[in-house]
Amino acid sequence: MKMRALWSLWSAVLLAFVSFSAIAAATDRDPYIHFFSQTLGDFTEELEAAREQGKKGVLIFFEMDECPFCHRMKETVLNQPEVQEYYGKHFLSFAVDVEGDVEIVDFEGRTMPQKDFAFKVNRVRATPVFAFYDLSGKQVARFTGATSGVEEFMWLGEFVVDGHYKDMPFTKYKRQKSEQQTMK
Repeated sequence: MKMRALWSLWSAVLLAFVSFSAIAAATDRDPYIHFFSQTLGDFTEELEAAREQGKKGVLIFFEMDECPFCHRMKETVLNQPEVQEYYGKHFLSFAVDVEGDVEIVDFEGRTMPQKDFAFKVNRVRATPVFAFYDLSGKQVARFTGATSGVEEFMWLGEFVVDGHYKDMPFTKYKRQKSEQQTMK
């Protein structure tokens, strides 16, 4: 009788694990397929594509392979369908390896390795960095580090899309959003 109960318990645990895995797999999507746009590395062309597609701008995710915060963002935020849909509607998004030797063309038409674009042009010293560029290639907002989660990352997108970066820093915008939610 104990063996039958143990077998039933084991079956229930296995079924729960399989069900949870199926649910997680259905809701999490690979950010390299569903968040980041494909590029040949010419950001002048990407700006033109963003204009043609009616986007608000371009988002560059500066990352490094060994960065645990970059991995956390990709595994908990950038893989979420609502994030992918919102950012896909408003931005062309690209990943840039801060240690990469792959040649890119920056927003001003200069050719250089990814690491020079990150370090010399954008002064990236820590990762991740989310840099938002308007349709003329001017950086309009920047966030260094991992967000606290999906909600804060969505607020970051709204901050740029709605033009709040022109009037206030993101920390103030985030505080206002948090206060609004507390009042509800």
